[in-house]
Amino acid sequence: MDARNQILYLECSSGISGDMTVAALLDLGADQEVLKRALQSLPAEGFQTAVTRVKKSGLDMCDFHVILDAEHENYDHDMEYLHGYEHPHIHKNSHSHEHKTTEAVQVHAHEHRGLPEILHMIGHGALTEGAKQTASRIFQILAEAEAKAHGVPIDEVHFHEVGAVDSIVDIVAVAVCLDNLNITEVIIPKLNEGQGTVRCQHGILPVPVPAVINIAEAYKIPIQVTETEGELVTPTGAAIAAAIRTSGKLPDTFTIERVGMGAGKRNYDRPSMLRAMLIRPGAGEQDRIYKLETNIDDCNGENLGYTMERLMEEGARDVYYTPIYMKKNRPAYQLNVICTEEDVKRLEQIVFEETTTIGIRKMPMERTILQRETRVIQTPLGEARVKVCCLNGRRRCFPEYSSITDLCRKHGRSYGEVYRMIQNACM
Repeated sequence: MDARNQILYLECSSGISGDMTVAALLDLGADQEVLKRALQSLPAEGFQTAVTRVKKSGLDMCDFHVILDAEHENYDHDMEYLHGYEHPHIHKNSHSHEHKTTEAVQVHAHEHRGLPEILHMIGHGALTEGAKQTASRIFQILAEAEAKAHGVPIDEVHFHEVGAVDSIVDIVAVAVCLDNLNITEVIIPKLNEGQGTVRCQHGILPVPVPAVINIAEAYKIPIQVTETEGELVTPTGAAIAAAIRTSGKLPDTFTIERVGMGAGKRNYDRPSMLRAMLIRPGAGEQDRIYKLETNIDDCNGENLGYTMERLMEEGARDVYYTPIYMKKNRPAYQLNVICTEEDVKRLEQIVFEETTTIGIRKMPMERTILQRETRVIQTPLGEARVKVCCLNGRRRCFPEYSSITDLCRKHGRSYGEVYRMIQNACM
């Protein structure tokens, strides 16, 4: 695993699904053994996984395959079945609306797990905290989309296709691979989608299916409808994109450090694949950031402190307060939040929930950023995290505050002494 923070660009010209994303991340270099151990730790049965190489349109790429036993099979990759035809090994029982095999095995009788059951499974797997948080967020987004589609509270949602074993494995695998690669930023400009219809648990639905539409609406993910007849974006794929996407804009220039190609299983008029790239922006990149601000004169200090914590936990780039005087000379604070465009709506909601404000100003701001990366380095006192920036070919090293203070307490050294030792080790 690379110790540096990584920027991931997902090119979704053929849509996105869970298995395609896992395969692309494995092709980028995610550790297969780490993934294998994580999946084996899940309290789930009825599946095996295989990682192989395949060719699509003559291109070599990685394939991640969740192999289900007969009881859990869902015919997710059977093209005729997906688009409305009966599967040759399935017939309808005259006393049931469920599809069954000739051996009377209910192929759609998956455990209809609710969100608490799935979160319990994730929580009891041998995953890092980062991977658990990502997987849980993906399922939370799916639950919200399904609840809206069916008009029920989120705690009454029971997943069907999404709660099936293969979808759980795909989502957990994506979370594990992202964590293993140390991905901290994900750029997804748009999702290409098909048209027509597709079969799901509730019958034959138009493409994009309601869950995908709801996710795209809630998280402002641009969709481009293509002429392809079929579902290019699955609900799992849309939820993954919504959960991990930090930006929709590529840097003006960037270098590509690594490329991963993930193969899909469905066959359409275009190769079913997802291309993933680890990129590094060029020095002095122009970037757009948003500033949210509001004046608050009737909120106590503890409340404001907690608001800052929540905002930072939810992705704000920076949060700070400025003392001000309002009308009638009342002392007050101006809350300032720096964030990406994609995070504006979510962070505004937190400000409204946690403070007494009734209005928030927001401004897009252009900024110039230096090429930077976060590294873990060895010093005479132990490991330390540093931010390394580059200007005119020269490196600048900035030790992380928490690393400095941890080493100060551990070794009884002064702040300035430890700071200088870390800088010297970095150069």
